Amino acid sequence: MTVGKTPIAIGWRVFGLSVAAMGVVNLALGDFDPGQPVPDNFPARTALAYAAALFLLVAGAATAWRRTASWGAAALAAYYTLIVVILMNGAVVLANDAVYGAYSTSAEMLAIAAAGLIVYAANASIDATLAARLTRIGQLTFGVCALLFGGAHFFYLNLTVPFIPKWLPPSREFWAYATGVAHIAGGIAILTGVQARLAAILLTIMYASFTPLVHIPTLLADPTSHFNWTENVLNLALVGAAWVVADSLARPRHQAARE
Repeated sequence: MTVGKTPIAIGWRVFGLSVAAMGVVNLALGDFDPGQPVPDNFPARTALAYAAALFLLVAGAATAWRRTASWGAAALAAYYTLIVVILMNGAVVLANDAVYGAYSTSAEMLAIAAAGLIVYAANASIDATLAARLTRIGQLTFGVCALLFGGAHFFYLNLTVPFIPKWLPPSREFWAYATGVAHIAGGIAILTGVQARLAAILLTIMYASFTPLVHIPTLLADPTSHFNWTENVLNLALVGAAWVVADSLARPRHQAARE
């Protein structure tokens, strides 16, 4: 690792393994996840779905292993940026440019690309200045994604509320608004650099809480749903992505020592 770069350990492994889990789910279901919109009549769609799922499994596993983390993360960043966000979701955005959901769904995929870029920068044998620039690009991209996630809670309040457990006080609507505000505040903090690491840590904790509170109960209620399975692993990928951002915002050890 190039001197001066902040090491990313646990976060990048959670991120890599969650993307690998996404590949496993898609392999088992023989389909793309909803974040990779491929038309049903696309030529050789099923074969491509299996190929994409296998790619996610291999690249995600490679990202979680230190010796192969740089190329695994680079592959994920390139795939999600060029293929998933630009080609797949780009077509959806162009066809639905007035629909907020097209942008927030694309942001989920872009957040994975951003985390991949940060992990690559932390592990690749590249100049420390270039690594810092790539890391900052990844952080800023994730910050924008967090803003879009928060906006979705307000644009689609009627869709967000049913996912919140009824037993959580004071009300489901309160938590729908609160998590939307938390996303937006976290995104602003990461973009401005004001309490950015704390914001990324809190976003990580919030995403992690969604698994037992929202996604696992939804999956148990309907384990045959492709959407429920993919939403679970996507949320885990976002946990890993936010964790990667939080780790990348820690001060490099040599800077802390000088201070």
